[in-house]
Amino acid sequence: MTHHLPPIDVRPTTPRDFEGIVRLTRAVYPDNPPWSVAQLESHLEVFPEGQLVAVIATDQRVVGMAASLVVTWDDYDHTATWREITESGTFRNHDPSGRTLYGAEVMVHPDVQRRRLGKRLYAARRGIAERHELLRIRAGARLRGYQRYTNRMTAEEYVLAVLHGEINGPTLSFQLREGFQVFAIVPGYLPNDAESLGWAALIEWLNPLVATEADHAARDPKWDVPQDHK
Repeated sequence: MTHHLPPIDVRPTTPRDFEGIVRLTRAVYPDNPPWSVAQLESHLEVFPEGQLVAVIATDQRVVGMAASLVVTWDDYDHTATWREITESGTFRNHDPSGRTLYGAEVMVHPDVQRRRLGKRLYAARRGIAERHELLRIRAGARLRGYQRYTNRMTAEEYVLAVLHGEINGPTLSFQLREGFQVFAIVPGYLPNDAESLGWAALIEWLNPLVATEADHAARDPKWDVPQDHK
């Protein structure tokens, strides 16, 4: 039972966490290849500040992680896939001169669900954006659950239904509660993801310490969340 677990710390990733991250990935995504040690080494080499783990305080067992890099968003279009934006998961395209923190991964072990670790990891990532004075965080939100609706609605209709509170999207609904907003949808983002049929919503969080009125005004109102569902 999760309520018997000792405290959980969120801290920067170190090399000693790599094997734990690999085990975590296998627990969360049993049907997909896990992060490799080579990828994780690359993350720390190019942008150590962007890599976080959640660990059991007593034994440092990894039960959550978040991985991110900085990109110049104009180098990519709205149809770019996860592999393209992360350079096949290596983050070798990390650009310190960019203004966008790209959230490549957040995951929490099934054994510690409901302990608000997702919220803590997202808060820590916002802290990274603020410390680096970045304009925003962007990420691809897997449309988990869309496979159950594909015969009834398009991916865009599914996202709009989630935004209007008509459907609970297991991933997207949480991210909306964390202050993110949809700005586009993209097919083939994760081509092998059966739960989303490859679809993702592109989401962003604007840094209130940096963003201007013009940055907010640039949004397409089609993707606005109704006031009564915020």
